[in-house]
Amino acid sequence: MSLIKNLIRTIPDFPIEGIMFRDVTTLFDNAKGFQECIDRLTEPHKKTKIDKVIGLEARGFIIGGAIAKELKCGFIPIRKEGKLPSKTIAQDYELEYGKATLEIHEDALSAGDKVLIVDDLLATGGTAEAGIALVEKLGGEILGCSFIVNLPDLGGSKKLEKMGIPIHILCEFEGL
Repeated sequence: MSLIKNLIRTIPDFPIEGIMFRDVTTLFDNAKGFQECIDRLTEPHKKTKIDKVIGLEARGFIIGGAIAKELKCGFIPIRKEGKLPSKTIAQDYELEYGKATLEIHEDALSAGDKVLIVDDLLATGGTAEAGIALVEKLGGEILGCSFIVNLPDLGGSKKLEKMGIPIHILCEFEGL
């Protein structure tokens, strides 16, 4: 776990003053660290029948595609508003420094598809909660959410636990 955490760069005051941005691109740039990250995010799900891995924009796409390959299942992106080319459904959400909307193609899932949602970081839980709402609107069954980083002081992990969603996290950072 320390290799993964040690490879994550912290950038103060980004994207706004007071935020300590946890930059996982430095983890992705390290072959050993990235492989360990994908292995550790995949391991808890290897014996579970997962139909689709959902990656939340944007760094969730990077790990989501790699996890889907390892689990031999499909990958679906959930994107910011206006980025998907076909008919979509949308969900508004709040994050620690603003508001946004996520979308998924309305035909991306079939009712009963078993889904794993992944992203790089869990902060307030707003992005994950929006992704969960979109999957549920399409009738998907959420088996869990996986993240590289948790910021427990912002309450996202508690929010997802209260929703009954199993979560898997590789490391934590205190503060914003």
